[in-house]
Amino acid sequence: MSKTFSTLLCGTILAAGAASAQTNLRIQTHQPAESVWGQLIGEFVQQVEAMSDGDLTIEMFYSSPVVATAETFTAAANGILDCDMTNGSYQTGLNPAFQFVADPMGGYDTPLQFLAWINYGGGEEAIQNLYQANGMHFVGAYTGGQESMNSTEPLAGVDDLKGWKFRSPPGMESEIFAELGSSPIVMDFTEIFTALETGIIDGADASTLANNVGMGIYDVATHATYPGFHSMSADHLACSTAVWDSLSDANKAILETAMDSIALKLMLNMLVANGEAAVSLPDQGVTLHDWSQEDRQTFRKAAVGRWQEWADRTPETAELVESHLAFQKRIGLGVESEGSGDGAEASDSGSDASEGGSTSQ
Repeated sequence: MSKTFSTLLCGTILAAGAASAQTNLRIQTHQPAESVWGQLIGEFVQQVEAMSDGDLTIEMFYSSPVVATAETFTAAANGILDCDMTNGSYQTGLNPAFQFVADPMGGYDTPLQFLAWINYGGGEEAIQNLYQANGMHFVGAYTGGQESMNSTEPLAGVDDLKGWKFRSPPGMESEIFAELGSSPIVMDFTEIFTALETGIIDGADASTLANNVGMGIYDVATHATYPGFHSMSADHLACSTAVWDSLSDANKAILETAMDSIALKLMLNMLVANGEAAVSLPDQGVTLHDWSQEDRQTFRKAAVGRWQEWADRTPETAELVESHLAFQKRIGLGVESEGSGDGAEASDSGSDASEGGSTSQ
């Protein structure tokens, strides 16, 4: 009887130990659960729990119900949440360096290039220095790729930016486009359609080609840039340093692997969705403008010039800007480069687009 009691007691202690070892992460995202990004985040949650055999669970808060989206990062750092799955651009008030984690405007042509900078170009080290100084650990990033500009007037190259009135988010983008002769107007995302319809603006920076279709923008705007060139916003997963340090090495690896997975899935998803939109839109009277390599480099040069001004603001910004510039040069994207490989192909397709006015690829 004593032996039986001892066995039961040991079993109870082991079970209690297993239960206490289970970790639940409270994570907030600004993405709606029903959106493409939100659905992939749901798959991320399932993957983490499956890979950890239930040892690591996630309570995901969609559409920012706990704190305002811009407060998610600091809420995680202060223990109100465990992790932040929003966008680093919301933290430029803390440090302008966050702009270059979320969207180094004009920096890269594809999401693969951006992720390569993080993983193999020294980006992660520079990002960690920034995040750790703010009580957070950077786990990974994911982006769907270049966004498309929309316009009621032709937008075939840099020359068409002169005098162009468009909806722009605040910050560095407005500065870059103003330098190129445009008239950026900062307005809420929800006001874009009415502003286009009433002629308050000639165009808008809204989202990717496919997402713009879903918003109904091409019912009014009959021109768009595709593939995009100006903005490629990336969301992140960042956890409180204290929370991250408390995780086992196995669970840390699971989160990192699941982030790699969601990054790949989002790229593939948007490749299909944008491609389908590009095939169908010309038949609906929408002209797609694929900028020449020369025009892309003109924009990149203007963007990098603005980067240099931002780099003077904080040491962390300077470190990230230098990291991007070094990697651009390394892979042939520097402003002094004429482009090669994929860039040369972009130049060819750009010439076709300028002459024919539209493309379905």
